[in-house]
Amino acid sequence: MMMERISKDYEVGDQAIDNLISELVKLSGSVETEDLLREILTTTVKLGRESADKGDLKLVNNALKELRYSFKIFSPYRGVKKVIIFGSARSKAKSSEYKMAEEFSRKLSGKGYMVVTGGGPGVMEAGNKGAGSGKDFALNIRLPFEQKPNPYIDEKEKLINFKYFFTRKLVFVKETDATALFPGGFGTLDEGFEMITLMQTGKSRPRPIVLMEPKGSTYWATWMHFVKSQLVKKGFINKKDLQLVHIVKSVDAAVKYIEDFYRVYHSIRYVSGLAVLRLNREISAKTLKFINKKFKDILISGSIMPASPTVKEIQEGEFLNLPRLAMNFNMRDYGRLCEMISVINKD
Repeated sequence: MMMERISKDYEVGDQAIDNLISELVKLSGSVETEDLLREILTTTVKLGRESADKGDLKLVNNALKELRYSFKIFSPYRGVKKVIIFGSARSKAKSSEYKMAEEFSRKLSGKGYMVVTGGGPGVMEAGNKGAGSGKDFALNIRLPFEQKPNPYIDEKEKLINFKYFFTRKLVFVKETDATALFPGGFGTLDEGFEMITLMQTGKSRPRPIVLMEPKGSTYWATWMHFVKSQLVKKGFINKKDLQLVHIVKSVDAAVKYIEDFYRVYHSIRYVSGLAVLRLNREISAKTLKFINKKFKDILISGSIMPASPTVKEIQEGEFLNLPRLAMNFNMRDYGRLCEMISVINKD
């Protein structure tokens, strides 16, 4: 996610209340989080003073509680890569997409990944069923129909029930590193388009998004035809945006695509106008020269250069042992950025 901005002048405006907030912050958090906690508490007080609408307060209260609990559950597993599986809740256990999702989940969890699903039946159930014991999460949405937790969630504390779609979606993105989309209905397409939109606009870090369908299926091929004929051809998106997704028709191809995405590339951080790519190992001089030539169009100025950790990264202790590349990325061509990551991974 993008860097947060903290204002030290953000106050209620009532000295007595602001002093109480400061005292409460000192009792509640660490030195590193004091400013953020002060803003959260200040916002809460401002909301209480400014809004007489109980519905507004209930929405904020429920959303904050859902996010707090989700972060608590995921926090111990932040060092483990996770894949989110989306697909139809109506897929039967004998369907080819159900079987494919189950096999995909089993193979990926066998390689050390954890699996996150929407917690319901169909493809989601297949994802939880295939995951190794203790290697899955379920983010269920409370609906009046269809969406009941499936029976393959091993550890009940890893089942999180959400009232709101928007908090559930936020956790889907924040807590995972890869996305697998199987054939599905409105919900699947909504979640898929949102993932792609967040990538396209830079609101989500680069990640592999695989569109999976069994052999013989034309679901994603038909979808891609629509995207090319209606969105690309009419100028609603750039052709380079198609680099954000990858269609596969086999489990092994999907697993390989996800593993390859993180073979050399590790993560990215935007600091003071720079895009800093953290790598699992240094790349060759030949590859560095090649990406500078091939991807010059995505730079505002300068070149792609090896770099040391930034001051911000050092302060926060972020992967200080990893080699880095830094560049003045234009913060626009994220499809091209994913293409560059693919080239780096082939080094």
